[in-house]
Formats: sequence, C-alpha cells, structure tokens
Amino acid sequence: MSGYVGEFISLLFLAIALGLDAFSVSLGLGMQRMRLKRVAIIGLTIGLFHLIMPFIGIVLGQVISGKIGHLTTLVGGMLLIGIGSQMLFSSFNYKSMKIIQPIGAGLFLLAFSVSIDGFSVGLGLGISGVKTALALFLFAVVSTLLAWAGMFIGRKVHGLLGAYSEILGGSILIAFGLTIVFG
Repeated sequence: MSGYVGEFISLLFLAIALGLDAFSVSLGLGMQRMRLKRVAIIGLTIGLFHLIMPFIGIVLGQVISGKIGHLTTLVGGMLLIGIGSQMLFSSFNYKSMKIIQPIGAGLFLLAFSVSIDGFSVGLGLGISGVKTALALFLFAVVSTLLAWAGMFIGRKVHGLLGAYSEILGGSILIAFGLTIVFG
C-alpha cells in the first residue's frame, strides 16, 4: 500500500513541477482582459496538451530519447520568448493588432510551448515503467488547475497595474522563455 502512495505522491510532485510553467505563463495571460469562458478554454487546452505531450513522449521514449530531448526544450523556450516579445511590443502601440492571441492556432501554439517539457518527462517515464494512466491524469488535472490559478491571479494584478500589466505579462513570458533556453 505504501508503495502506491509513494508513487502517487511522487507523480503529484512531478505534475506540479510540470504545471508551474503553465502557471507562470498564465500569470501573464491573465493580465489581458479575457472572459471567464476564454480562461476556462485556455486552462482546459493547456491541460489537454499536458496529457498529450507526455503520452507521445512515453510512446516514443525508447526510440528517440537521446537524440532530440534537448531540442524540444529549446523550441519551447523560443516560442515563449516570441509570444512574450509580441505582447511586450504591442503594449507600446495600442493601434496594432496582436499577432499571437490565445485563440485558435495561437492557443495551440501557447499550450504546446508550455507543455513541451512534458514530452521530455514522458521519454523518461516510458523507460521507467511508471503507471502511465495515473501520471497522465495528474499531469492534465494539475496543469489545468495551475493555469486557471495563474490567470485569476493575473486578472487581479491587472486591476492593480492598469496599463502596465501587459508590459509585465510580456516580460514574464520572455523571462520564463529565457530561463528555459539558458537555464
């Protein structure tokens, strides 16, 4: 019994670690004015990608783990830097349209960029023989909850910071992307 509890707790901590990037990015997103429906859709999409990416990693784990593991992290970080830069620069020009918004393809790009580390984790889990269904369930649920929490906290901060909140949100995305690329 204690072995199952220990594995559950380990997977829960791993799920929290994987979901913290979604939380950080969602802080920045929450500073944009979004309806609650959009917040719900973004959180669910991020959770879905936190299920899909580790699953793909688990399936392909033994085949390609040593060849492209470092590349996926670089791509995810660069995507976050690009999204954050666009958000930061658009805050100085209120007439410009946002190129990447958390709608449609932009939402999938965002969800992909914050869940790509789950692919690398999945590679490792595929080799270790962990309980796949439990791990994927925890990754999806925890990342969804953390994304929602980040967006709700970001909404509150937006009310306090006003016009500067989009600059802060873009800066958060850029900083997180740089941390992924260089950290």
